[in-house]
Amino acid sequence: MYDISKAGGILHEAPILPDISGLTAEPSVPKLMVYDFRQDDPKKCTSARLRKFRLVRSLGSLKRIPSSAIVLNPTSSRTLSREDRELVHREGLVALDCSWNLSEDIFERDIPGINRRLPILLAGNPTNYGITGRLSTAEALAAALILTGFRQPASAILSLFKWGETFLSLNQDPLEKYAAAKSPELSGLEEDFFGSHRG
Repeated sequence: MYDISKAGGILHEAPILPDISGLTAEPSVPKLMVYDFRQDDPKKCTSARLRKFRLVRSLGSLKRIPSSAIVLNPTSSRTLSREDRELVHREGLVALDCSWNLSEDIFERDIPGINRRLPILLAGNPTNYGITGRLSTAEALAAALILTGFRQPASAILSLFKWGETFLSLNQDPLEKYAAAKSPELSGLEEDFFGSHRG
C-alpha cells in the first residue's frame, strides 16, 4: 500500500497501512457516491472494493443522485477543474460504474447532478492499461479528488489497488498541471500532453 503525498511531485511512494475506515467521517473529506450499473465482473469491480472499505456510498438509483453533486461523466462538455473544489466539498462526487464496452448509451442519458468530464488521463488498471480516458471507477474518483485538492482521500482509494501507483506514475505531470490550472487552460494542457486524442 502507498501513501500519496506532495513530495517533489504530485505523489510520493511510501509504504503505509492506512486507517481508511475513518476517512469518511472527517468533515474535510467530500462525500463519495457510486451508482453501479452492475455490468462488470464483480471480482474486477473497483467500486465494490471501495464499498467494502466504506470509502463510497452506493446509490440505489440514478434518481438518488443529488442535484448539486458533481457527476463524473466522460461525455460532458464541461471539464472538472480546481474551480469545482467547493462544490465537490459541499455536495459530493458521484461516479457511474459501468463497463466501457457498454457505456455509450449510459453516458448519453439525462443524468442528474452537475456533469463534468475528467481531463485526459491514462488508465493504469490492468484491463485498460495505457488507454486514454478508460479509467476505472477508483481511478476516476482519485483523479477527481486530486484535481480538486483532496489528496488524502485519493491516497486512500489508490492504496487499495496494486496498480494505484502505476496510475499515478503514468499521469504525474498531467495531474500536476491540471490541478494547478483554471478551467479555460485545461484544453490547451490536454493538447500539450496528449495531442487531439480524447480516448
